[in-house]
Amino acid sequence: MARAFDLLVLGDAKPDLIVSADRLPEFEEGERLVQRSVLTLGGSGGIAACGAATLGLDVAFAGIVGDDAFGRFVVESLDAHGVDTTGVVVDPERTTGLSIVVKRDEAEAVMTDVGTIAALDESHVDRAVLSSSRHVHVSSLYLQESLRPDLRELFERAHHAGASTSVDPNRDPTGNWNGGLFDLLAETDMLFANSIEIRAITGVDDVDVAAEALAEHGTVVAVKFGQGGGLAMWGDQVVRSEAIPIDVVDTTGAGATFAAGFIAGRLRGWSLDRCLALAVACASLSGRALGGTAAQPTMEEAIGALEQTA
Repeated sequence: MARAFDLLVLGDAKPDLIVSADRLPEFEEGERLVQRSVLTLGGSGGIAACGAATLGLDVAFAGIVGDDAFGRFVVESLDAHGVDTTGVVVDPERTTGLSIVVKRDEAEAVMTDVGTIAALDESHVDRAVLSSSRHVHVSSLYLQESLRPDLRELFERAHHAGASTSVDPNRDPTGNWNGGLFDLLAETDMLFANSIEIRAITGVDDVDVAAEALAEHGTVVAVKFGQGGGLAMWGDQVVRSEAIPIDVVDTTGAGATFAAGFIAGRLRGWSLDRCLALAVACASLSGRALGGTAAQPTMEEAIGALEQTA
């Protein structure tokens, strides 16, 4: 059976208001001027979907937005990147989520209104699209309060239909770092995390040991390092890749673009080390501009960057 989509993303998409400032204002301080601001598509799921589409995959997105200006911005942004938004539900009773990201040099502070993000549940996922996609990816697991209870069953359905699966859990605002993740790993083919997240998830400070503990569940574990580069483990395979040197403007969404690159390589049947190299190249190149989607590379750009550094 021909697959309708290469990738179905279930998760979060919201606007990111990114502000560059020398410091956060104090309450009662009054108005403070900043260096720069930009409104861009955010959310790990939205950024991953756009990154994969830019790499040439046929991508569908399922999520919920409000019937408001931010919701329309999300849908228009996904559409502009070639992502199918048929599965985006507009909920007139809720407002679309939003993140305000204040950056000072390499440091950042993030304030997020979850909005509609936590409202997505299994009933919103089109079973025909799920069954006809080559890969199903879930982002921001800890924010998916309504989806998490039925996620293992959805992944089982995807596997039964011949699809592979992946999870990018992202940060856990509660600090609990479980949220059913360990139970889900049995049905997860790829797990993506950065070096901070994987330590928090496992409670192990050594990244290699933490990745190995999660890889024992049978999943591919791909870790993006904060300073660039990454590692991937699968069974007894361990591979590493160095970052591609660029002038970094902003690392927002680099982890989601990393996941998009790895998935794209895996769907091409590439080896573990080549998938990781592509993921790192995509994450590195995405840092060339402010926001998570503005500088995501095409497959030609990513492969060209890899060839130049070989």
